[in-house]
Amino acid sequence: MKCNNFISEDKNFTLYEGDTFKILPNLNEKFDLIFADPPYFLSNDGLSIQSGKIVSVNKGKWDKDEGYMDEFNKTWLELARDRLSDNGSIMISGTHHNIFSIGRNLQLLGYKILNIITWQKTNPPPNFSCRYLTHSTEQIIWARKNEKNKHIFNYELMKKINGDKQMKDIWAFSAIAPWEKSAGKHPTQKPLALLIRLILMASYENSLILDPFSGSSTTGIAANLLNRKFIGIEQEKEFISMSLKRKDELDFDKKNILKKINDLKFIRSKDESVN
Repeated sequence: MKCNNFISEDKNFTLYEGDTFKILPNLNEKFDLIFADPPYFLSNDGLSIQSGKIVSVNKGKWDKDEGYMDEFNKTWLELARDRLSDNGSIMISGTHHNIFSIGRNLQLLGYKILNIITWQKTNPPPNFSCRYLTHSTEQIIWARKNEKNKHIFNYELMKKINGDKQMKDIWAFSAIAPWEKSAGKHPTQKPLALLIRLILMASYENSLILDPFSGSSTTGIAANLLNRKFIGIEQEKEFISMSLKRKDELDFDKKNILKKINDLKFIRSKDESVN
């Protein structure tokens, strides 16, 4: 694809600045893995607590629910399915605000849902209203493009990471560490360790990975750490800038970053399979 919103630091880390609904249909590549953290549509002028301070839950205009959540999710999921390789799969992160819409549309579009992974946050913020249980989890739906096609799943590696036992669908990770915010903080930024495990689970070395709502490009950083290629789409200039700063940090300090991720000590080449 050639256009004026193409930003490329190197051949393994490519960003497109703009609307994923306009850019995604024009990509020619096929992807072994798509990770997406789409808008949760929870910016409703409410309040929460972060680091002991009262803060707004609003993330930005892109996170406002204008009453078209189902249409939004159906459209981008349909575009994403067309870009998956035959053995590719998709992972979508969400909470109760949007995950049911995503799951319903995955089924309507003919995807096969493989698992729903629960990310248990070891350090969640307290519930501000004291009228609900503390929200301490997010869900990640893992699906392949249809019932028939097989998908990449590095079963033995996941088992090894889990102490030689089958990997379960509940994973405990803390929220992002301070060192992950050095280039700035995206309001829905995911911990690098979480993306590392997801990418290890469902892709090969040199696989091409897409994030259609790339934010600060945690997916891209994780992909490059694991010798995968990355294409991201992001419409906010602030987050594009943050992504490029994070990529510069990765290039400068890759060895130290690698040491911070526990799962990486289990990597063994050729430890991959298609099931």
